[in-house]
Amino acid sequence: MSQYYDVDGRTLWNPSNGASRLFLRQVAVFEAELGIPSGFGPMENDECDIDPVAFEAFLDALLAQHHRTSHIVLLALSEGFVATVLVLAERAGIAVDWARFEEAPRGPFADVQITAGVGMSTPAGGGTWGAALRERAREVGRGMAW
Repeated sequence: MSQYYDVDGRTLWNPSNGASRLFLRQVAVFEAELGIPSGFGPMENDECDIDPVAFEAFLDALLAQHHRTSHIVLLALSEGFVATVLVLAERAGIAVDWARFEEAPRGPFADVQITAGVGMSTPAGGGTWGAALRERAREVGRGMAW
């Protein structure tokens, strides 16, 4: 069995039920963390419609949050989800303003890593961070059936 994620009647992803269930649970976690809706509707009859406007705002907030942290555990926990969301955004025709992330993160850093004897680390530079994230999204995308 599988489920469908659609934007305007166009299928972006057709994962197995297990992958879909886990993904939607992560969507709910990140909606709560960011305090905004994701644009992912309910899964009904194995179909989930995505509101592209809300999804674009969610993606922007997700990337901004991810860019502001250097905490190794938070990055490890969120990297796969962020990469999956990037694949869906690309398939939906939503462009990411990567140039905006080339600069150091704006505002206070969130959840920075404190390492004994070393001190506080800061988030990776935008170019390095963005390139690594885009590469991870390409890897994930190769395994995401349309």
